[in-house]
Formats: sequence, structure tokens, C-alpha cells
Amino acid sequence: MLNKDLLFNTIEKFDISLDELSYERLDKYAEMLVETNKSFNLTAITEPDDVTLKHFADCLVLFKFVDIPKSSKVIDVGTGAGFPGLVLLLARPDLKMTFLDSTKKKLGFIEQVLNETGVNAEILHARAEEAGKNAEFREKFDFATARAVANLTNLSEYCLPFVKVGGKFISMKSASADEEINDAKKAVSILGGKIVENNLFDLVENTPRRILILKKISQTPTKYPRPSAKIAKSPIK
Repeated sequence: MLNKDLLFNTIEKFDISLDELSYERLDKYAEMLVETNKSFNLTAITEPDDVTLKHFADCLVLFKFVDIPKSSKVIDVGTGAGFPGLVLLLARPDLKMTFLDSTKKKLGFIEQVLNETGVNAEILHARAEEAGKNAEFREKFDFATARAVANLTNLSEYCLPFVKVGGKFISMKSASADEEINDAKKAVSILGGKIVENNLFDLVENTPRRILILKKISQTPTKYPRPSAKIAKSPIK
């Protein structure tokens, strides 16, 4: 299912290497993703080369731009089918990963992949704005990740409350997100963060990608995150 040569050649250009077990775990994940997708919509991308590039390589390149120390606590917010969190974890099982999503069925799929690959993680069935208020999860993570969840202003309100001061929120954004990023700067600052890196790159030829890194420089004010209806109706400006 996984095109191992394509994945190897793509990530090698970014100085990323995986051991054989990681490839085996990712291959199992790819197989389960496509099979489960026949009965439950997890992804529009199902061709082996597309899954390899647009899901797996795309997520793994994150390791090029962010140094994630061994045993770091990471929360993948709005994880869906597991991107980027499950790809990162299957490559680096040392990570203390938490998968957060409000859709139980998607978390059930992730749990099945974890069981099949023998990797451990925490599954958190909750809405981000509620978990972000919970003392058990608030400002407890070294890293938060999110991919294709919401615009950066709203996404920062969902994600930054999870990150401890000194930690980082890693946002995977489209190459055309300049205006969105500019519009989010004030909100990011109010929430205790700062955009410290804006990495634009080609995953492969003519496939532009962007990885934003926001550093948590001060505690998020206790009023955030607000309820999701409020976040949608009145974004921080």
C-alpha cells in the first residue's frame, strides 16, 4: 500500500530517515486507512502514491523544521484520521502523543491502528475548547499540532491553551495563507504566542507547503478558549 521508495526519496531530501519498523507501521496505517475509508469517510486521498506523498511525507517533513526531543508531550488537535499526529508517532513511538477529536468514530480508527502497530498513545474524545479549559490538559504539552482544522486566528485559540510556556504550536498551512497569517498576529499575541518561523517549501516539485511555528511566550489568559460558537462569531481581533 505504502510506496516505500517514494517516501524514502521524498523525505531523504529533507534529511529525514526512518528505520524499517517505522516503514512497516506506516504501511499498516496506510492499508487500514484505505480499507476503513470504504465504509467511513476518513480521507479523499486513497491512491497509494497520493497517500504516501500528501499524507505521510507531508507530515514527516515536520521533523525537518521542528526539533522534537525524545519523549516530548504532543497533542494533535482535531486529529481526524491521524494527520499529522499518527504519522509522527508511528515514526517516533517515543513521543507521548494525545489524539484529540470530537468525533468518536475517528478516534476509534486511530485506536485500531495503535493496536495493530503496537504503539501507545492517549485518546481524548472532547471538543478542543472544552479540553483547553481543563486543568488536566491546559498548558501541559511541549507541542500542539494541527493540520487543516480552521483559520489561524481561531485555530490558535483552540491550540495555544494546551501548550506550556516555552513550548510550540506547529500549524500546517497552505502556501497561499499569507493574509490569514497576517490577520492572526494580534490574536496569537493575545493568546500568549508569537510566530517565530514561517517555513515555505516544495514537498516535491510544484507542491508548495508551509509549516508555521508559534512559540508560547506567556500564559494564555484564563478567558480563552471561549465556546466554539463565540470563536466562530467573534474571532479575536
